Amino acid sequence: MGTIIEKGTKRERLRRLARRFLRSDRGVTVIEFALVGPLFFAIIGATIETALAFFAGYALDAAIIDTSRLIRTGQSAYVTQSQSSADNYRAAVCGQLYGIFDCDALRISVREIGSFSSFADHLTVDPLDPASGAWTMTERYDGAMGSRTMMIEAYYKWPVIINVPGLVPNATADGKRLLAATHVIRTEPFPS
Repeated sequence: MGTIIEKGTKRERLRRLARRFLRSDRGVTVIEFALVGPLFFAIIGATIETALAFFAGYALDAAIIDTSRLIRTGQSAYVTQSQSSADNYRAAVCGQLYGIFDCDALRISVREIGSFSSFADHLTVDPLDPASGAWTMTERYDGAMGSRTMMIEAYYKWPVIINVPGLVPNATADGKRLLAATHVIRTEPFPS
């Protein structure tokens, strides 16, 4: 009868198993990806989101600059102080925003100011309540007259998907990014 030779004690078997586990490199790629992947995708997502926010800010600014010509040249549908002129101007601005904005959430103010040098005195200092993120700005649409200085402001709360505290510029209290566009023009000397 043969005797069974035990290959070692329990402790020795565990030691061999641990050595074999430490020498094995199977599954290392999966573990590395599990550690690095979420950070990589978060950085890519934040980069794409920032690019979209910059594009949206540019689109808002370009729309305000382009549509200000309607007021500057005295086109009749945009110069009277009426709700229809305000609606026409809002529709003109929204028509140039590539469909990426909710036009009902866009805040627009068109008003006369004294001169180009005094426009800073007329800027909306804080269009939002800093504590709640609610709008404090009232929309306004002053009719334009010939040879007057007009200021056009537009504000929009852009939604933020990847919100890293401290890294979102112009962050509002409700977690959105405030986009703003201001344009000051001098109307042509059209008849009032």
